[in-house]
This record gives sequence, C-alpha cells and structure tokens, in this order.
Amino acid sequence: MIEQILKNIYIDNCELTYKEMIKYFNISNKKSFNKDLDKLQKEKIILKDLNGKFVKSKDENIYFGVYEASRKGFGFLLMDEEKDIFIGRDYLKSAMDSDKVIVKLINEKCTERRKVGEIVYVVERNNKEIIGEFQNSNSFGFVIPKNYNINYDIYIPNKYKLRAKDGDIVVVNIYKWPNKNKNPEGRIVEILGKKDSNNINILTLMKKYKLSRDFPNKVQKDLEKIDFEIQENVVKKRRDLRNLSIVTIDGKDAKDLDDAVYVEKQGENYKLGVHIADVTHYVKYGTALDKEAFKRGTSIYLINNVIPMLPKELSNNLCSLNPNTDKLTLSCEMVIDKNGKVISYDIFESVINTKYRLTYDDVQNIIDYKIHNFKDIEDMIFHMKDLAEILKNKRIKRGAINLDFTECKILLNENNNVVDVLPFNRSFSHQIIEEFMLVCNETIAEHMFFLNYPFAYRIHEEPDMEKIFNLSEILNNLNYSLKIKDKIYSNQLQKVLDYFKGKDEEIFLSKFILRSMAKAKYSPNCVGHFGLSTKYYCHFTSPIRRYPDLIIHRILKLVIKGKLTEKLIPKIKEEVVLACENSSLKEREAEEIEREVYDIKKAEFMKDKIGEEYLGIISSVTSFGFFVELINTVRGLVHIKDLSDDIYYFDDKNMCLIGQNTKNIFRIGMKVNVKVDNVILDNSEIYFTLL
Repeated sequence: MIEQILKNIYIDNCELTYKEMIKYFNISNKKSFNKDLDKLQKEKIILKDLNGKFVKSKDENIYFGVYEASRKGFGFLLMDEEKDIFIGRDYLKSAMDSDKVIVKLINEKCTERRKVGEIVYVVERNNKEIIGEFQNSNSFGFVIPKNYNINYDIYIPNKYKLRAKDGDIVVVNIYKWPNKNKNPEGRIVEILGKKDSNNINILTLMKKYKLSRDFPNKVQKDLEKIDFEIQENVVKKRRDLRNLSIVTIDGKDAKDLDDAVYVEKQGENYKLGVHIADVTHYVKYGTALDKEAFKRGTSIYLINNVIPMLPKELSNNLCSLNPNTDKLTLSCEMVIDKNGKVISYDIFESVINTKYRLTYDDVQNIIDYKIHNFKDIEDMIFHMKDLAEILKNKRIKRGAINLDFTECKILLNENNNVVDVLPFNRSFSHQIIEEFMLVCNETIAEHMFFLNYPFAYRIHEEPDMEKIFNLSEILNNLNYSLKIKDKIYSNQLQKVLDYFKGKDEEIFLSKFILRSMAKAKYSPNCVGHFGLSTKYYCHFTSPIRRYPDLIIHRILKLVIKGKLTEKLIPKIKEEVVLACENSSLKEREAEEIEREVYDIKKAEFMKDKIGEEYLGIISSVTSFGFFVELINTVRGLVHIKDLSDDIYYFDDKNMCLIGQNTKNIFRIGMKVNVKVDNVILDNSEIYFTLL
C-alpha cells in the first residue's frame, strides 16, 4: 500500500484527506492502511497540511526525482536547480536506472562537494521491460542488459525462456525486483534476433525507447473524421496569399514541410512573410490525435526514417506545405529595416499555394550564380540572401553565440547498411531559413509577452558559474584570459570562439562551451535566451514535428479571433505548464536517441576498417586515454594502456596526458595519426592505436 500512497501523492500530484483516501483506494483494512500512513508521516516522507490533506514532504532532507545509475554501481538523483545528489552502491534499496525514487540525505562526504543520499522508497519502476543478450544454462538462464547502467543480470527460470538460444537479443518482463542478495527475475516475452544480425541495434533502440511508427486505433479514427478538402467557407475567413511566389526551402529528403517564406524589397526595407502549416485546424484539442501528439512531444529522425509526432497523412500530406497545392497556414509578416529591426508585423490566418519546393542546393546554386531553373524568383532569392545577412549581423552584434560544428551525413543503402560517413558543412542557404525562423520566433514571443497571456517560451538560462570558472582555467592554460566576476555574458563566449576560430583547439572549445551552458528548454516563464542573447523567444515554426509550436498556434488563434477569455486562461495556463515539462523531456530523449543511432551507424561503418590508418585531432583527454575525432566526425578512444612508449599520467588542470620519462604530451587539438584497432558493436565503441 505504501507504494500506491506515494505514487498518488508524488506521481499523480493528488492532495487528499484521510476520508478521500479511504474512498479513493477503496480501503477495507483500515488498520493496515493507517499503519502505512503513520509510517510515512513519521519518516517525514509525507505530511498532513492545515486543510487535513496529505501532501509531499517539505523536509529539506527529503527529495523526489529520477535515479540515474552508473556502470560502476553508484548513481545520482537528478536535480534541476542544483548538483545531482550522489547515491552510493550500498544505499540503492533495489532501485534501477531511471526509476522514480524518494531520497533522504545522509551525513557522508562526497569528493565533488555534492549532497549524499540514500534511496528510501522506489515510487515508480521504469524498467518493467529490459532488453539484453540471453545466456543459456541447463535449468535457467540470464539476460545481460544492453543498458550498461543496469547493474544486474536478469535471472530467467527455465519455464520462462521462450525457447531463446545463446546470443539472442530478447525482451524481458521483470516480475521480481532485486534486493541485496538476489538478482531481479523475469520472463522472456520477445526474441528480437541474433546479436550479430542486420539492424539488430536499431531494433533494440526502438524497443528500448518504446518507439513506434504506428498510431493507436483511436488516432486512426480521428483521421477518418478530418476533411482533407479545404472548403471555400474556411478560405473566406482567411487572408488569401495564393497569388504570391511563396516557396519552401528544405533538405532534398524532407517530407514534413512546416514553413514557407516570401520576401520583397520595399525601398530600404524588406517585407518578410513566414507562413507556417496550420496544424491546429486539423488537430483539435483533447482528441486522441492531440493526446498522442502531446505524448510523443516531437518527431524523431533516425537517418533515413522518421518516428513522426503526427501520422504521415498529416505530416507528409495534408499539413505539409507541398508545392502547387492550397494549404492553410498561420502567417507572420514582418517589415524589417536595413539594420535588421522589425519595425512592424502582423500575425494572421492565411491560405497559400507554394510555387516551388526548393532545396538548399537549389538556393545555393542561385546565390552562387550557377545554372538553375528558377529565373522568375531569382531576385527574391537575392533579397532573401541580403536580408539574412542583415539579420545575422544584427544577432552577432548583440552577442549571440554562434557554435558552428561540423555535422555528419551518413549514407545508407537499401538494406540500411552504411555506405559512407561524410562531414557535412551547412551552406549559406541553410542560414537563410535559420535567420528567418529566428526573427519570426522572436517576434511572436515578444508579441505574446506584452499581451501577458499564458504561453510556451523557449528559454536558455545563464550558465552555471562553476562550469564557467572551469572554462576560464582551461583558457588560462591556452594563454587566453576570460575576465569574469559573478556573471558571464554571451558575447564573451563568442569572443572566445572567434579567437580560436581555425585553430587546433576550436573543436574542443566549442564543445566545452556548449557543455558549460544550460540546456535550452520550454517554460511558461519568459526568462530570456542566453545563447541567442534575446529577451523573448519561442518555437512557432514547426508544429508538424514539435508539440510546443502546436500549443502556441492554438493560443495565437484564440487571440487573433478574440476568444481568449478570462475563463479560459487558468485551463490554458495548466496545459502550457504540462506541455513545457513533457516536451522538454521528450526533446532530450529524442536527442539521445538520434545520437545513439549515429553512434551505431558510425561503429558499423568502422567495423570493416580495422587496420586502416587515419589522421585525426585529439578532441578530449581523460584519465584513461584520449579521444580522437576523424575528419568524417567518427570518434574513437586511444586507451592509456596502449601508449606503450612511456607511463602517462593525467594532468587535469591542463587537460593533457604527460609521459613520466619522455615528457611527451598529448593535449586537446593535437593532430595524430591513428590506426583502427577494434570496434565493439554492442555498445558502439571504437578504439584506435597511435602510429
């Protein structure tokens, strides 16, 4: 019963009186229930407030959150506003990676000046199903989890093997949780395939994150109710822009075209129209379609596949701004002066018919005066180029940080096998769309801020100063002085990037600066965007693939129609809070999934390159070796044990390895020649040795 009480209070956020609890849980044995309730109160895990309701603890030593395990057996309670709390291996109370737990602080020291705690209750289990490799024995078996942060092998009784064989990758349902002396027990419910079979790692990843391209039946029924023809009475209520030469500019493989643009020169000013798919016309609040979009939070891109937020009938067809087809849009038209200032704007519902579906290559060819087939819009493209340069210069002058990483393009064949891994640098045509979306998002956010309605902002808080002081120390060792006191400004970090542009340390410092900053997230509170150096920002331009954009559209349309009443505000405020929390979580999960997919495919690509030689740059140095990044962005480890010419020690202050006898130094930014020594596909690890 304790677990149910805690789940009710900590997960469901319920606040109930004793009588309400008895009714809610349908309690027949009050004696046992009272005993559990008293125990939780004595432990200060819950408390009774002045209204007689049982609520979460307010004790400063009690914390609730997600437990993140490490491979070494210990872990951390993840915290938003302060350092994560350290949990030693003797204080886990059967918790496993990503479980939601209650932690009580204990009087023990941690080397990193962290709080130390013990898990007192596991409130919600995250690992009811685990994926791993089956190892068979005569009367039982074990499953070795693919998630290396799960520190237990799963015991499988003979009757629950499901005919799995050695080396099979399986899905296990856990029915008995671990304790100090026993491993968790489970039953195999699905066999995914042999560990060395084609695409098994991608299948495993999709199972791990519970990804599905398919949608529930309720969503399909909602789709059937949608009118796929645009009716004339709908068009009459909108501004008709079908006569304009509006275009989309996207990658050649993109299918979900959210945004279209139009630019015209008006004397010294520019008129920029950003037209975004009106997804909310079709995805109505509270429907199964809307609930599923909320649950997914974002589309996830797996190189040549997409796990969409919305069914393809909407994302690739009805909502996508495909050429020569009437489409419903929500538009923001801005008049921008020669200095990049938005001097006027208008936000309205519209109908458009895009003239061309341009690719970034098409636009770049026009800009570079190469042969192309778009003479009728050539002048507009050059106006776009000029306006984008003005906007970019304005953004840089105000102190925005420009992290320009080399991206990676992975080429796959029809069997999803990797053909090549190539470095990919964005052309100016990419920046045109980026600048237009940025100024549009800023304009929308500022507009809504001064209306003082509930809204979903995109925020980027100021960096943790401890991380900035660490950066300052590294820069001092590179003969660069970062002058800081109790605050850092974005333009200071941009000056660092400018100073090291083109130098060996550029890649490392760009990544270190990124890690030193807070993660951008969604919030109902407008606290500004540090990286963009702007007070107001939101995500308005991608409602096909991001839920916050969709909820923003709903609010904007209520404002435009004068229907955002005082009665509606509390409900919308509640929805915004939930959407911001969930979408921030789903965004981080999507980033992790996409990173894992790229790591998997890079490892697969390098598997048959063992023995081949490459030139690379040391991108980071640790106590156990250093990582080398190749020109194609593949990254591998040179382990310290493979540095056979000397005994090396790690100088953490100067971030380098130093040979005790030879005084050889391996530091960040050094160019080195390496040979591929080993590739472990199970965990996408690549190992190099020095030549």
